[in-house]
Amino acid sequence: MTLHLSHITYGISGSRTMRILVDADACPVRHIVIKVAKDHKLPVVMFIDTSHQLDDGYSEVVTVDQQCDSVDIALINRTNSVDIIVTQDYGLAAMVLGKGARAINQNGMIYSSENIDRLLFERHFSQKIRRSGGRTSGPRKRTRVDDERFEAALRGMIGRY
Repeated sequence: MTLHLSHITYGISGSRTMRILVDADACPVRHIVIKVAKDHKLPVVMFIDTSHQLDDGYSEVVTVDQQCDSVDIALINRTNSVDIIVTQDYGLAAMVLGKGARAINQNGMIYSSENIDRLLFERHFSQKIRRSGGRTSGPRKRTRVDDERFEAALRGMIGRY
């Protein structure tokens, strides 16, 4: 038996249940998240804006408006300290860490207090270069190895809880 109160899932003993929350608009690993969540019987919540459609038959889907940062705001408002968040957004990852939850990107990099400041600084620096007319390199093409690294890291995060 599970009770759902104020977006927090509690087990019979009253302890919070881990969930996987996904910043799903441009997430290339949604299918891996679902596979791993099913294996561990964990709930998944996918957050998208109205320009996307998603129905994977397993996760709860939260659809928000297309305003800037609407998905991020909805996701962080539903984040609990026992959750795992999948995002490629460093700013959202920083907020997740601030709430005591854990965050991972689509390539299996686990965000932490040791790396988030550097990542935010690099993002800021790249934005300054682009605003001044410069160019920065884009992301490299996704590979099967990226998917395997992500899955292994996600399973490891779940196993350490």
